[in-house]
Formats: sequence, structure tokens, C-alpha cells
Amino acid sequence: MQSLTPEEQRRTAGFFTTEISHRVKRPLRLMEVCGTHTVAIFKAGIRQLLPAGVELVSGPGCPVCVTPNEYLDTAIAYSRQPNVILTTFGDMLRVPGSSSSLLVEKAAGADIRIVYSPLESLDIARDYPDKQVIFLAVGFETTAPTAAATVLTAARADLKNFSVLSSHKLVPPALQALLDRPGVRVDGFLLPGHVSAVIGVEPYRFLQRNFGIPAVIAGFDPLDILQSVYMLVRQLEDGAAKLENQYSRIVPAAGNPAACKLLEQVYQPADTVWRGLGMIPSSGLVLRPGYSAFDSRSKLPVVVEPASEPKGCRCGEILQGSIKPTACPLFGRSCTPDHPVGSCMVSVEGTCAAWHKYGAGRWQL
Repeated sequence: MQSLTPEEQRRTAGFFTTEISHRVKRPLRLMEVCGTHTVAIFKAGIRQLLPAGVELVSGPGCPVCVTPNEYLDTAIAYSRQPNVILTTFGDMLRVPGSSSSLLVEKAAGADIRIVYSPLESLDIARDYPDKQVIFLAVGFETTAPTAAATVLTAARADLKNFSVLSSHKLVPPALQALLDRPGVRVDGFLLPGHVSAVIGVEPYRFLQRNFGIPAVIAGFDPLDILQSVYMLVRQLEDGAAKLENQYSRIVPAAGNPAACKLLEQVYQPADTVWRGLGMIPSSGLVLRPGYSAFDSRSKLPVVVEPASEPKGCRCGEILQGSIKPTACPLFGRSCTPDHPVGSCMVSVEGTCAAWHKYGAGRWQL
């Protein structure tokens, strides 16, 4: 829809919003799983365009937000070790752990470096052969293939001073776990376009088969999102529960076989902890035994403090779509983007950060 003129975009948006308003006959609660969708919805003012009966709630689709404190505490413990260089994406620096953060440790002298690709970590490893370089591998199916390619590159180069601390997570098992929880009400899902570009359509089929919930793989332009909401509303009001692909121009039905092959070669599924959702079976990715030389936890055991959560923080419930950020007593008071208490206020894709930045006039303290 990017090829449309501004006037054509306005008319198209008007068509979708009018159709949504005409079709909605009951309150509907739709979850945008992906943090990028959350930000796009706020930036475009999509909530304001929808009728009052259509509620959009955010789900567990922000990789930084769902990373548990135990992982952060482990990274912090590594940063305190001599002869260790941590490499990470920038968002991770400010996420509070149980008693510190990587930003605090960096200020105290830890060697923590921001990278824009895990492959940059290999250059650092080559430049500092007397140091152990640990890459903080966080994210979903979208970023995991690049980390897998980095491990393969390190293996081919026989780089013995590089490893990854993996916290990669898989989206479909998290949706299954969310729906298995009593009291969770979601009428339909806006599914993440970029994750789907890797895994394809079929991994979400259980939503229809097991739960009878409609779902639409959605793109990230405002018109993509509006169209996806329209497709969900149309299904719900027609009594249907289908899996549709609005983002077919990017998401092939089979996904990206090359990326999936990389994941299969380097990683295997494992039970893992999600912030707010707890332990979810087979929802994480760990390195296969053949690559244990590049697994930080196997290669460099470290003592980690017991994990604890900040008092009063309700990030866990926000990630389940159970409450809105404004229901958290810390939101906008002791927890702000300049002083985040919970992970949802840190990341640019975090629900609380989006509400705080773009929600002016839509929430009251």
C-alpha cells in the first residue's frame, strides 16, 4: 500500500474504518502480539480511528520485555568477570536486573559494547584474542537466524574466544501458553509479520484448530494494520475462525527455508522462562550439543544472584494483555522512560514506553 497516493491512502483508511464500524456488533478484544505493531498503532493513532467496541491490547512480542531477570543477572555476572567483553544490542543496557543493570556495570568499568549485528562480535573476538567475547543473543525467530549464522562463522574460523548467551524465544509456544491460562480473553490475534516471514503460516494453525480463534498475519504500515483489524472483525462477526495472511507480499506460506535451516542446524527447542508467562515448554532455543563450545553457560560457568522482581511492577500482567500500562501503580510516576523500573518501559517496542510516549491524552494518572 506504500505505492498509494496520500489521497488514496486516506480513502482506503476511511473504507476500512467505516467497514469496521458497520460490522462490529459486540465488544471485541484483539491482541497485537508484536511490539513493532504496538508502536505503529500508537504512532498512526489507529486506536482513535476504531469504534469504542474494538479494544487493542499488547501481547508478549517485545523481545527485551519478555527476557527474564535471571538472564539479565547472568549477563551482569559475566560482565563482572575479568577478561570478558560483553556485546549486545543497545536496548538491553538499560533493562534493570535484580540489583543492577548492564548500564550501571558499564559505568563501573565493565567492558560492554553495543553492536548492530552479532557478526560484529566476531571482529571484536579477533581483535582481542586474550579476552572471552560473549554475545547476548536475545530475540525471536527474526533475529535467531543471524545469531546462528554467526555461530557457524565462528566455528569455521575456529574462534575459541567467542560464545553466545542465548535467550532466543519462539512465538507460537508463547501464544499457546497464553491461551492455556484461565481468565485470558483474546478474540483475535494480529500476528507478527517479520517472525512470520521466517516461520511461515502453518506454525499458527493451532490457533484455529485448538482454540477457534481467528488470526491475521499483519504488516506494519498503518493501512496494513487497519486492513488486518478489518479482516479479524469480518471473521468474528461472520462466526469464522481462519488463519489469514494480510502480509503475503512479504510472508510466503512456507516462510524462509534458508533461515529455518540455519535455526535447525544450530539450535534445538528447550523449555525457557518468559517474563510474565513463566516457564513455557519448548519455547526457547539453545545451542545443539555440537556447538557447546560456543555456549557461554556451558563454556564459562558463573555464579548468579537469585532473581527477584521490582516491587509493584506489573510488567508480567501487561505482557499477558491482562491490564493496560495505566493500571500499574508505577506507570508515569516512579517508572518513566528516563527512569525505567520494568522492562516494558525500557525498550522502544515496550508497551509501557509506547503508552508513555504516544498515549498523551489517552491516559490519566
